[in-house]
Amino acid sequence: MYSLIRPALFSQDAEKAHDRTLAWADRARPLIQRIYGARTPSRPTRLMGLDLPNPVGLAAGLDKNAAHIDSLAAMGFGFIEVGTVTPKPQPGNDRPRLFRLPEQRALLNRFGFNNAGAATLVKNVADARFDGVIGINIGKNKTTPPEHAVADYTTALSMVYDQAHYVTLNISSPNTQGLRDWQGSDALDALLGAVVAERDRLAETRARFVPLAVKIAPDLNEAGLDAIVARLRHHRIDGVIATNTTTARDAVPPRWRSEAGGLSGRPVRAKANAVIAALHARLGDDIPIIGVGGMMSAADAVAKLAAGASAVQIYTGLIYRGPGLVSEAARAIAASDRSIERPLLARRHAVG
Repeated sequence: MYSLIRPALFSQDAEKAHDRTLAWADRARPLIQRIYGARTPSRPTRLMGLDLPNPVGLAAGLDKNAAHIDSLAAMGFGFIEVGTVTPKPQPGNDRPRLFRLPEQRALLNRFGFNNAGAATLVKNVADARFDGVIGINIGKNKTTPPEHAVADYTTALSMVYDQAHYVTLNISSPNTQGLRDWQGSDALDALLGAVVAERDRLAETRARFVPLAVKIAPDLNEAGLDAIVARLRHHRIDGVIATNTTTARDAVPPRWRSEAGGLSGRPVRAKANAVIAALHARLGDDIPIIGVGGMMSAADAVAKLAAGASAVQIYTGLIYRGPGLVSEAARAIAASDRSIERPLLARRHAVG
């Protein structure tokens, strides 16, 4: 079905088509459930202490305000990640800010964390009927100065905590100035320390533990990965998402090499898989990895597991392949011989 409507969607401005597709999906949710969701096999997976019906998730960025959870869940996803959300609403960068590169099966975006704010997202999550695992991806407001950025993350965490099954810290978007500096800076210790302390305080007062994940870039070198891993271990972070979009332009035509933004889709696949493998070589099964980046086929999903991921997420592949990719990936994973049931550290997944 999606192959029939994709040409019409691709003839429109990319961001307008994105919004119209989500609006259509809301109206067609029962049909989507019958055609796609009902065909997704069960592959129970335990991730960060959470039980998933299958390990194929939706990546953050597609549903920034959590306004379409039910229609997206109807596609068969095992878990949904919404956001990135900031404490205060912000419009993001000027349009146009989303571009298709069809020959490369890629997207280039420079949204800049456009969202309606954490209060709106929380209400939308509460109103959703989906009873599965929802992750909430948080970031800092563009106008927040660096010296107050930590407060943005702790504020956002406290705002979304009651509605989240896990929370992801986005420190790797290339579209918020200075954000990626956190990855290679000693300031990351201050950020993670403050966020973990706030999470632990909330876990005690709410009597409910919410795991924390960190989303990293695909453009880190070996030294950068070593530094990230050391901090993930030191602060006992529960999961790592690899990877965000890339700033590299070697895999795209000259027309796009001067455009600002992050590149996703097929050009980032090899880089993301290399980061997953490098992380797993350093972390083993101590901290689970969620693999994302360039997943355009069932084989790509299995390759991410083979590289060391415990679960996968889709974004750009959904734009090019449609909802059928979800069940296709879940079937391939279920049929593969590799187990994705990775042992997790027996720590702090229950209060006390």
